[in-house]
Amino acid sequence: MITEFIFDSKKHFLLRNDVLSCLIRIDEDYIQLLHFGIPVCEEDAGALMYDAGPLWGTSTMYKGSCADSMPLCYSYSGTGDFRESPIEISDGNASIIPSFKFESAEIVNSVVPMDELPQAHGECDTLHISMKSEECRLHLYFSLFDTALTRRCVLVNTGERVLTVSKFMSSMMDLKGHYDMTTLDGGWICESQRHTNRVSYSKCVNESLTGFSSHRHNPGFILSRNNECYGFNLVYSGNHYSSAQLSQQNFTRVMQGVNPDNFTYELSNGESFSTPEAVMTFSDDGINGLRENMHKFVNECIVPQFWSYRQRPVLYNSWEGCMFDFTEAKLVSLAKKAKNLGCELFVLDDGWFGKRDSDKAGLGDYSINYKKLPHGIKGLSKKVHSMGMQFGLWFEPEAVNPDSDLYRLHPDWAIHVTEPDTLGRNELLLDLRKAEVRDYIVENVSKIIDENNIEYVKWDMNRHSPLIGKAAHDYIIGLYDVLDRIFKERPEVLLESCASGGNRFDLGMLTFSPQIWASDNTDPIERLDIQEGISLLYPQSTIGSHISASPHIQTLRPTPLSTRANVSFFGIFGLELDLGSLTSVDVYELKETVDFYKKHRKSFQFGKFKELKAEENASCWQVSGEDEVIVGIFHRIVHSAQGYEWLCAEDLERSAIYNVEAREQLLRVGQFASMIKYIAPIDPPADSLLVRTAGKLYKMKDASFSRNCSGASLESGIPLNLKFIGTGYDETLRNQGDFGSNVYVIKKLN
Repeated sequence: MITEFIFDSKKHFLLRNDVLSCLIRIDEDYIQLLHFGIPVCEEDAGALMYDAGPLWGTSTMYKGSCADSMPLCYSYSGTGDFRESPIEISDGNASIIPSFKFESAEIVNSVVPMDELPQAHGECDTLHISMKSEECRLHLYFSLFDTALTRRCVLVNTGERVLTVSKFMSSMMDLKGHYDMTTLDGGWICESQRHTNRVSYSKCVNESLTGFSSHRHNPGFILSRNNECYGFNLVYSGNHYSSAQLSQQNFTRVMQGVNPDNFTYELSNGESFSTPEAVMTFSDDGINGLRENMHKFVNECIVPQFWSYRQRPVLYNSWEGCMFDFTEAKLVSLAKKAKNLGCELFVLDDGWFGKRDSDKAGLGDYSINYKKLPHGIKGLSKKVHSMGMQFGLWFEPEAVNPDSDLYRLHPDWAIHVTEPDTLGRNELLLDLRKAEVRDYIVENVSKIIDENNIEYVKWDMNRHSPLIGKAAHDYIIGLYDVLDRIFKERPEVLLESCASGGNRFDLGMLTFSPQIWASDNTDPIERLDIQEGISLLYPQSTIGSHISASPHIQTLRPTPLSTRANVSFFGIFGLELDLGSLTSVDVYELKETVDFYKKHRKSFQFGKFKELKAEENASCWQVSGEDEVIVGIFHRIVHSAQGYEWLCAEDLERSAIYNVEAREQLLRVGQFASMIKYIAPIDPPADSLLVRTAGKLYKMKDASFSRNCSGASLESGIPLNLKFIGTGYDETLRNQGDFGSNVYVIKKLN
């Protein structure tokens, strides 16, 4: 709810929901931020006002006020605020001090639509504040949703001079006190690694300059102190910028928006520029409380409405199974095997078009490769559907290979900024700023979707952009236009975005694509850090997570099939490996795995996710569904002769009685080959035919676990089976070694 009231002869606005509040005071020249955080009331306005007192040394006064000592909602240079400014404009010759003055404010009981940029949707109240200067008008929008606040700005040139905008932030706010800033950083196959730094007098900056939101620095970040956490994000997929800096007066200035690096945007009379929408939320219940607020917001207000809380199918993706080397017969064989395992969606990845036998040719063309697919995509789609599965297809529409029919016909459609061109993965980007390029993509992708009964699209993009500044921003606007035109008319088509993994894991893409491929790294031990990082600001329903072959091609690390499954459960689960190389034991375990996921799919995809405390070198995740709680315990490197470990869970009734069951898991005989000589009169090598045959056929079970106990005991922690202690296989132990894991299902007894 947003309320307007008068206090101390000044307009005030209180934006308040169940988790946060924002209290704004309107002066003629400034918009003060009296409070952002825990919900407060109108009666707090007097207590939360700031008495500037005497000037700080060399500070200056403007109309009797010292802007440098105020907590503000938006600011500009030239009137006494010497902190970082969110807006910089000029007339081409000199910088302009806009001197905005309050003009009007209104409360709207809905979202105020944007023209070119995506934004949050759903029920909300919006505060629209208008500020006016001689040259331009500044519109500030604050939209209050159930668990988050969004902010954005629009600048309109109302004067006769052409204005040049070189910096224009979506949001700026001054928070009280000191904070730690947590960002999600990394690179290809190591996305979303958490890093925390103390915000001090030197500015902390989180930004991308790759043309996209990037896996180097995700646009989302967290400010925290004690148990108070502020979460920030941006509904944008291009070069972003956010900063936090402490002032002498103990305010931390926070801003978010399009990166101003090399950015210039000219506005003639009547023209406007709109910023992307910034998102912020608050929790006084720590990181997990912040997760809950942001996850709810993303699931309800960001992902396409058709897919909000709609369960996603178990998919099989062909890429790691065959890459470019496939025939229709091989794909049909894989599809039959995937169906036998319980998969519901078969996805043909790269290699189905043009001369696409490697990543060196074919991108940009949409002609079917009939040598590989004699009955075309339509024929393969029919065969997959006849098995009772859905069919999906991979595209990379934004790129073109120089060795392609499209490039030979339209070299001017590609982006050229240097001589010679800068290539990435043997490709150039198509210039989505051009209407004819966008039309070409929309026409061809739409046609293939419609003619081949495609229910899922994997939209890939595999290089950084050479564009900078306004050109990079205009490319993103073009991308949004393409996505909107293709998928707005086809809301039931499940779109999964990918950009060499998580190079574009952001809220802008999620407004079109309800799930994103989190990383090309499918090693579950690496995925622990990647998915924990992503989960700080994005729900598990948005995280593509697949079982792949071991040893993993990204790390050469061998991991148990059970752990690959257990990690993948906490996301949008799928399979991505050569099903023809599976043993009979693998097939049995994968069937059981897929069945288990389906049974608990709703909890895994949409349950309340928490990261629980774990022992050293381990992780513990929990999801709370409607009628169950599921806990996963994951180990990295283990040590010998370890002591007990306890299973803890939250969100339970202390006095209620619960049943706790561990998911059944299998071991492999080869793990114990060197010990056979201690119990039998033979000493077979680990790679012997005997051991390999036994490993393919013998279902060697790990320890079972079943207990009935109270919610209070689970909150405190109940002891689990001991881990392997070096005395041989024992059916009562968790005989897992390095990289072992378990998943426990907790259900209330009647």
